[in-house]
Amino acid sequence: MTLADLKPGQSGEIVKIQVAGALKRRLMDMGVVAGTTVRVEKVAPLGDPLEVLIKSYKLSLRKSEADKIDVEAVA
Repeated sequence: MTLADLKPGQSGEIVKIQVAGALKRRLMDMGVVAGTTVRVEKVAPLGDPLEVLIKSYKLSLRKSEADKIDVEAVA
C-alpha cells in the first residue's frame, strides 16, 4: 500500500521510499523516513495534493510523490 492509498484520517507507518536522487534526499530531509508514522489530514478535491501530518508538522505532497512511499496501515 502507498501513502496515496490512505484516506483522510487514516494513519500508516512508512516502510520504504521507492525513489532515488534529489527527491529521496528532499523527502528524507523533511522527516519521511522508514519507521515514521504519518497521518493523512486532507486531500484536495481533485486528489492532488495530499496534506499529511508527520513528526508534528503538516506537509503537502503531490500524489505522484505519495505513490512512491510504501506504508503499512496502522489502526
